[in-house]
Formats: sequence, C-alpha cells, structure tokens
Amino acid sequence: MSDLNSLILELKAAGEVTRLRLLALLSAGELSVKDLTEILDQSQPRISRHLKLLVDAGLVTRHAEGAWAYFGISNYGDEYELVHSLLARVDGNDQQLCADRARLETLRETQREQAADYFAQVAQSWDALRKLHVPEVAVEAAITSIIGEQKIELLLDLGTGTGRMLELLSDLYHYGIGVDSSREMINVARAKLVAAQVPHAQIRLGDITDIEEYNRTADLVILHQVLHYFDDPGRTLGAAQRLLAPGGVLLIVDFAPHDLEFLRTEHAHRRLGLSQDQVKSWARIAHLEVTEFQEFPNGNESEGLTVCLWMLKDVGGEKK
Repeated sequence: MSDLNSLILELKAAGEVTRLRLLALLSAGELSVKDLTEILDQSQPRISRHLKLLVDAGLVTRHAEGAWAYFGISNYGDEYELVHSLLARVDGNDQQLCADRARLETLRETQREQAADYFAQVAQSWDALRKLHVPEVAVEAAITSIIGEQKIELLLDLGTGTGRMLELLSDLYHYGIGVDSSREMINVARAKLVAAQVPHAQIRLGDITDIEEYNRTADLVILHQVLHYFDDPGRTLGAAQRLLAPGGVLLIVDFAPHDLEFLRTEHAHRRLGLSQDQVKSWARIAHLEVTEFQEFPNGNESEGLTVCLWMLKDVGGEKK
C-alpha cells in the first residue's frame, strides 16, 4: 500500500488531462514517444515531460531501445491498481478519448501495412535473410532438444513465415497450424511444406493476436522471431497464452537487446531485441512462467546479434 506522500505524488501525476489521455492510451498497450506525439498531436518535448512525471510517480514504465523508448502502464502493484481504478471512473465514450483511440487504431493499421509491405518484398528470400543474423543449426538443435519427447497433439506456429518450424518439428506433432498475416509468406510456406512432404500441417492467413477459435487447444505454441515486430510484445504473449491447452508450453525465439537501428528502419523491426527482464515481466502478466532460457551468440561481430530461447509454462490464474 502506498504511503501518503507517494499516493499524493501518484494522484498529482495522473491529475491532468493530457496525462490521463496518455494513461488511457497506454492501458491498451505499449507505445513509443513518436506514436504518442502523432496520436495526441502535441510536441515531442511536451509529451516527454508528461511521460517523465508519470514514470517518476511509478504509474508508467519506460524501456529504452536504441534511439527509441517504449512506455506502458506499470505492470503490477499499487500503481497498477490505481491507474486502472482511475480509468474505470472515466467515461469510455468521452469524445476526446474516442478520438484518441481512433487515431491509435489508424496508427496501428499503418504499421501493419508497412510490415505487410516488407514481408511481401522479402518472402521468397526470408530463410536466407534470417541466416545472416541467426546461428540456425545451433538454435534449431536446441529447439528440438528442449521439446524432447513431449506429446504434441496440436502445434500452433504464430507468425509462421516460411513454415520452417512446422517443417523442423514435423515428426514431433500430430497436427500443426501455421498462422501468418502475409499472403506472400503463406504462399511460400505452403509450397515448402508440400516439398518437404508434411501433410499434417496447414497454413492459414490471419492475425496471430486474434485467433480465438484455437483458445485452450494447443500443446505447443511457437513465437519464432516474431515478437520484435510488435510494439507491445506483452499483448501478443497474452494472446498466445490463451491458446494453450492444460499443461501446454510456449516457446519463444528472438533477439537479445541490441542497437542495430537499421533493422527498425529497413526491416520493419519494432523492438530492438527482448531482455530477460522484459520477457519475465510480460510472462508474469500473462500468467506464464519462464522455465528455461538459452543464449546463442552470433560469431559475426559486424552484426553482433545474439539469439535467445525461452520456454514458458502456463500457470493459470496464479500470480508469480
């Protein structure tokens, strides 16, 4: 419970129109300063000052990524409860908040289109592009080993790309489904799976954060080099958790934090890697627990990317 001085600080931080608007936007997921300046149509210095007050009061968290920073609502504790209590008292039909939400959706749609355009351009050479940055042999051997002899009736590969995970693990699951939002990617994936003679896997076009038809059905969910394309990986992780059947596990493969800005500007990456602390924090909110972690440094010093592997289990409604 907050002491009197801390509570006063928190209330003062929240008690201003722009800062309440910021809290309402951030309650829908993490956003960058650039995103927030576009939505609220205010200057970067002004938005930054408001965010600093919210961060200093503990109501908002900040994660720096190279030249960018992402902000989100404090994940738990008294600050989390206070923010959601305040927002619950605000009329959801308020004209200004509705306009903010509409601009947020427009922004996200633009970002989705940019990512789709990128994937359309690189679909045919996707596997070759990955090999420039990822020690594939070691990572794939670790993936196969960590899954071991686990019984997998249904595997869901979210953001399947060229379907490589479905191909790699084809002997370990009874039925596999790969979901991707890029038509070009799924065309490539379907062709590759036919060539590899994997008839028990299907590729489907869809939004990986909105596939409720598979809720509580998957023994294994994979997010392989996917989360760095999302502004708010925590929301994507939460959507993936809802797909897990009792006893199911979630496998994440992604980059460790890095400062290669060209991956954001030229290759549609939204996050410059994921830290262990970030993944643990997102997992906790999604009622998941990290059970295994491995790192795979890249010997290419000019690129310097390290690949990380996380295995997570569903802990239901428990809070860790």
